[in-house]
Parts: sequence; structure tokens; C-alpha cells
Amino acid sequence: MRIKRMTATFGGLTEQRLELAPGLNLIQAPNESGKSTWAGFLKAMLYGIDTRDRDKKGHLADKNRYQPWSGAPMEGELLLEWQGRDITIRRGPRGSVPFGTFSAVYTGTEEPVPGLTADTCGELLLGVGREVFERSAFVGQGGSLTVTAAPELERRIAALVSSGQEDVSFSQAEGRLKEWLNRRRVNRSVGRIPQLEEALAQASAVRGEAEQANDEVNLLSAERAGLARRKEQLEAELETHKALARRELNRKLRQVQAELAQAEVEQEGLRQEQARFLSLPDREELKRAQGDLALLKALEPEIKLGEESLAQAEAELEQARAQAVDPQFPGMTGDEAVQKAERDAAEHQRWTEKGRRCRKRVPMLQLAGAAAAVLIAAGGMIAGGGPFPWIWLALAAYGALAAASLISLSAGKKADASGRRVLERYGVQGTDEVIALARAYRERTAAADRAAQQVRLVRSGLSERQARRENTRTDLFQFVHSFAPEVKDLFGCSAALSLALNLEEREAVAAARLDGARRLYEALKAQGGREEAEDPALERPARTLEETAAQLGTAQAELERAERQLNMALGRQKAVGDPAALAAEEESLSRELERREGEYQAISAALEGLKAANAQLQERFSPELNRWAADYLSRLTGGRYRELSLDRELDASATEGSGVLPRRALFLSKGTVDQIYLAVRLAVYDLCLKERRAPLVLDDALAAFDDGRMALALDLLAQLAEDRQILLFTCQEREGNYLEGRPGVTRTALRGGGA
Repeated sequence: MRIKRMTATFGGLTEQRLELAPGLNLIQAPNESGKSTWAGFLKAMLYGIDTRDRDKKGHLADKNRYQPWSGAPMEGELLLEWQGRDITIRRGPRGSVPFGTFSAVYTGTEEPVPGLTADTCGELLLGVGREVFERSAFVGQGGSLTVTAAPELERRIAALVSSGQEDVSFSQAEGRLKEWLNRRRVNRSVGRIPQLEEALAQASAVRGEAEQANDEVNLLSAERAGLARRKEQLEAELETHKALARRELNRKLRQVQAELAQAEVEQEGLRQEQARFLSLPDREELKRAQGDLALLKALEPEIKLGEESLAQAEAELEQARAQAVDPQFPGMTGDEAVQKAERDAAEHQRWTEKGRRCRKRVPMLQLAGAAAAVLIAAGGMIAGGGPFPWIWLALAAYGALAAASLISLSAGKKADASGRRVLERYGVQGTDEVIALARAYRERTAAADRAAQQVRLVRSGLSERQARRENTRTDLFQFVHSFAPEVKDLFGCSAALSLALNLEEREAVAAARLDGARRLYEALKAQGGREEAEDPALERPARTLEETAAQLGTAQAELERAERQLNMALGRQKAVGDPAALAAEEESLSRELERREGEYQAISAALEGLKAANAQLQERFSPELNRWAADYLSRLTGGRYRELSLDRELDASATEGSGVLPRRALFLSKGTVDQIYLAVRLAVYDLCLKERRAPLVLDDALAAFDDGRMALALDLLAQLAEDRQILLFTCQEREGNYLEGRPGVTRTALRGGGA
């Protein structure tokens, strides 16, 4: 098979085309430019998209990873040569399912390719499933060359190297024998022997079940008979209770009849008593009048208390007004007093400041006089002409300044005296005390104002209660005189109201009693009560009606339970079957079990023989694979490593040309390990895919190789490309530079797209 062209709307690719040639195709592009997307597209076109795969931590499902960035549906076309003819494969969306539609036609004729479907495409074209392809001919992004022994890959390799045929292997034979064993003995759901053992055990237990069923039927029959007798006794007792209840009902009817007659007599007496009054108001009006009477009684102590409170408030007002009188602030309000005190304090401050300034000038003037005298006398001495005129002049200057200092001192004393007089008017030592006196006066005047407001409030409340008392008293007497004109005082009002209400209540109670007696009489009649007397000869049972009914319900439930259990026991007895038939079935099962046991032993012996034969095969496992892989490794390492061995897990060990013991890949350098696994990849490809000439896809597989290893690998790939198509994706230019001008090598540079 050879791929000619790929057209993709896939991931970062939008209707992009990639032309491919025979031999080695070197596809070069920087990272994130679409190399890996093209590789993934090829695999998806061959094997489809696994829609069951889900995103996991560190893993993005292909259906989401390769969703076109443009928002267009995922679709593509693959043109390839297969069996001498060109084939066009197309995949596209079906609803929300990526690559849900598929077609494979011969190019040019659009004739469908027989047998080529969405599920069989890759396996029919390449001869292997997705699992083998991924582990042999496809190295995805990341460049991992490691080969793992997946079940399908192991089966194909083992069959090829042992028998030369892919469909014959130890795994298949072993699986078939194990399947036969499992059909005979694994568990009750699969093995025939456990099924027979279980069936035999069940058959052996049936006889015991039959005997148990017979015993259970006899026991339940006796229990049912006893419960039936118990039920009959309780039903008779319940009828006695009902007869007694009818007798009690008749007795109550006769009693209620007598009460009804008495209520009628009582109501007639109340009508006659009501006739002594004028027309009585209704009950609500009487209740309201009683409320007014209660209000009058409640107002009296409130009025008395209000009068006492008013007297106290007036006394407190007089006291507060007396305390508010202050000779320092005659007739002033509190704010006026504070303002006056603040002015006086400011005045004292001005006098004090003036005295301080005057006293401060005294030494300065004295010092100035002395200095002037000295300067004048010194000037005279310097000028000549004798000392006397200058001395007198100096004394005169000094005297003038001394007099000025005395005047300043006197002015300071006067200012201090004026300041003291301000404080003396208040009888205090400082201006702070003056302000404090004014503020205290303001507080006292405020207290007097509050006391006056309290007097007004108390007086207003008292007046309101007094007016309410008089209005209520007048309305109450007017109302009572409407039906009791003889009343003269509050005590008479209270008596008249109580008598009227009592009469109303008695009449209402009598009416209610009469109505209740009538209703009860009718109810008892409706229940079946009769006026005639009943036979008192009935004997009351020891149990109450409730106890009898409860025990009857219990007996009924127990009887129903016993009948259900008896029916079930009869059903089980019937379901057990004939004992002779059971014995025959048990004998048949025993013979079948014996035959199956013999088959199991024979198959077990065959399986042991197969395992012994396979053990010999394992001693020389994969000689052909080891030979091919060793040859490739020798060419990749320039002859340094000539031998390579693989176990059943495809773990590799290599031996240097001069070495004695093989070295496992675990203990080799990273570059050498990558060479080993590339050699294994190529060997596996030769075993599984060479005959189909499937394309070999390598995505950055040589990225970790140094230049020397890369050159050896490229030489080998170029040689192998003579009989197969190789797609080598790379992000570096060194591979292209090394292969420049090499026959059979096609170099393609990608632009755009995505990784």
C-alpha cells in the first residue's frame, strides 16, 4: 500500500493537502505547524475516531483534540494505491459524531471497494488492527520508540516465529483448552461440573423439604382450628357488649327526656322574671355599661394620684425657682448669664495682660536710663571740655527714663487692681470659676423650666381624667335609667347591671340547655334509642368492649396469617413432587457428574502437555525477531552492538561486539536505548507488516539522536524506503540537509496548521 495524497480539515488543518511520493518522505516543519496533526489524521482515516474515549487528567480524547479550530466539521480524504488500483477513502461527520460517515471507492469510477468499511478499513488495508499498527509502524508525537507486548501483537509475533502462520499460536490453543475447562469447572455461572454439583445437592435436599412441608401442614391445620374457635367465642362476647350498649342508650334517652322537660320549665320561669323590667338593652350594651362602671372605679385612684402628683410638681417648681435666684445674674436667663461671665472673664484677661506689659517695661526703662547716662558721660569725656556738663546731662537722661519706669509701674498696679475687682464681684479666685458660676446658674434655670413643664403636663393629665370621669358618669346614669329609673348612685348602677346581665346569662344558659337537650334527644333516637325499658338480666363480660374488640381483631389477624401460611405450606408440599421421580432425577445427575469429571481430567492433562511443549518454545522465543532486530541494531550503531535478545514482554538486551555479557536497555545510554527500540520497531514491522508494504510513520522519532546516530538511522531508513513508504516528520533541518540530493527522498516543507 502507498499513500499518494491526504486532504484534511482536522485540528489546525483546514482543507489542507499533503502530497506524498514513494520511498522516504521527509516532512519538515517547526513545532505547532501540523506535523503531528497529519500523523494523527492518517491513523484516524485508517482506523477512525474512538468516540467512546473520554478526556482524562493529562489526556485529551482524539475527538476533542482534533476538533477543527475553524469550527468546520471534521472531514478528510485519503488517496492511496492498493492492490494495483487507486482508492479514495473519505470520512466526514454524521450529526455530532466525528468521522461518523465513511466511503471507499475506486478513484475515477466511484465504484465502492468491496468489504472496505469504516470498521475494517485499517485492518483490511494493512492486515493488522489499530493496536498492532500503533506498536509497530506508527510512532506518534513525542518520539517514543518503545514497543510493548500488547496481546494482539504478542500473538502475531509468536505465531509467525513459531509456525510461520499468523492464525496458529500457543495462546490460541491454550485459550481454547481453558475455555473447555471453564465450561466444565470455574463457577456456577459457567462451569458445568459446579452446576451439576449444585443440582445434585438441591435434589438431595428436596426429600427433607417434603417431610418438613408435611409436618408444617399438620401443625398449621391444628393452629387454624384453635384460632377459629377462639374467634367464635370473642364474637359472641362482642354481641353481649352490643346488647349492653343498647340498654345503656335507652337509659340515656329516658334521662335526656326528663332533662328536656325541666329545661322547658326553667325557661318559662325566666320569661316571667324578665317581665318586671322595662325593655332590657342587648347584652353587648350591658357589657359596655359594666365597662364604663369599671372605668369610673379605676379613674378615682388615678385622679387622686394625679392630684398628689400635681401638688408635688408645684412644690418642686417653687424649690427650683428659689434655687435659680442668683444676685450675680439678676433677672437673666441662663445663656445671658454665661455671656456676661464670658465678657467679665475677657475684661479680667485684658487688665491682667495690661499690668503684665507695664511691669515688663519697668526694668527695660531702668536699664535704658543707666545705659543712656553711661553713653552721655563717656561721650563727654571723649569730646573734652570737662566732665561736669556731661555728668549733669547723663543724670537728666537717667532721671527721665526712671520717671517713665515709675509711671509704667503705677499703671501696671492700677491694671492689676481693676482685674482683681472683676473677680471680687464674683467672690472667686480665677476666671474659670466665673464661667463655672454662670454655667451652674444656667443649669438651675433649666431645671426650673423643666419643673414648670412637668407641672403643666401633670395638670393637663389630671384635667383630662376629671373630665372623662364626669362624662362617663353622666352617660352611665342615662343608660341605666332607661331600664331601671329608680337607681340613684353608682352602687345602684352596679346592682342593676349585674341583675340584668345575670338574667340575660340565665336565659341564654337555659336556652342553650334546652337546645342541647333537644339535640341530644334526637341524636339518641337516631342511634336507635327506645323509651321502653330493657331486660336487665344481661351479664356484663369480664373484658371491656375495647378489650374484646382488640382481641377479636388479633384473633382474626392470627387466623388469616395461619391460613396464608397453611396455603403456602400446601403449595410447597405440592411443588416438591413425587419422591420416586426425585430419586430418579438424583441418580441421573450423579451419572452426568461422573462423566463430566472424567472429561475435565482429560482436558487438564492435555493442557499440561501443551504447557510443557510451549516451555520448550519459550527457550528459543522469537529467534527470527531477535535476528532481524540485531541486524538493524548493528547497522544503526555502526557495528558496535551485534546481538540483541527480546523476551516475551519485548524487553531488550544488547551485547557489544567485544562484550561478554548482554546489557539490559535499562543500563544503557538514552541514545543507545532509542537505537535499540528503533531496531525493534523495524523488526516488528518486518514480521507483521512488510508483506502488506504498510507505510511507516515516524513523528520526530530521531529528535533525541545526536548527529552521528541520526546519520546512521537516515542511511538505514533511506535503504528501507526502497521497498516501502516511510513518512518521517521532523521539526529540524538537519535531517533534510543530510539527505539533500539523495535518490528516493522527497522533502516537503509545511506551512500553517497546528500541532
